[in-house]
Amino acid sequence: METRTYDYIRKVNYYETDKMGITHHSNYVRWMEEARTAFLNHFGCGYAKFEEYGVISPVLSVNCEYKHTTTFEDEIIIHVAVEKYTGVKLTFRYIMENFKTGSTVMLGKSEHCFLDEKHIPVIVRKRFPKFDAILKGLVAKIDEN
Repeated sequence: METRTYDYIRKVNYYETDKMGITHHSNYVRWMEEARTAFLNHFGCGYAKFEEYGVISPVLSVNCEYKHTTTFEDEIIIHVAVEKYTGVKLTFRYIMENFKTGSTVMLGKSEHCFLDEKHIPVIVRKRFPKFDAILKGLVAKIDEN
């Protein structure tokens, strides 16, 4: 299976830092969403396409493991990949690195489901075989080393 990852780069904005000049921890979750959205759009199955069919994909859980601080104007590269897809749930993994130093700043995961307009779970593999095929093809092999 071919590994499908996407690299998203962004600069830390001044307003994202706290009184100590360090990026506030809540911003990393926002960056995960930015990277995830760019990833899905890049591979042709963005949120807007799902929403055209009346499907939303809420977050079920988020996990962040902070490794190193970032500060104003640091460039952060976010490596995003699909870790797991069951046809009902989708799990992304994120590795954030300081672009200049290469140091890992955060490791994260987010888990999502699919719901229709009435907030009833959607089994993508049954209702949307085209999206299902794309998402299956995006599952990354995880290097356990």
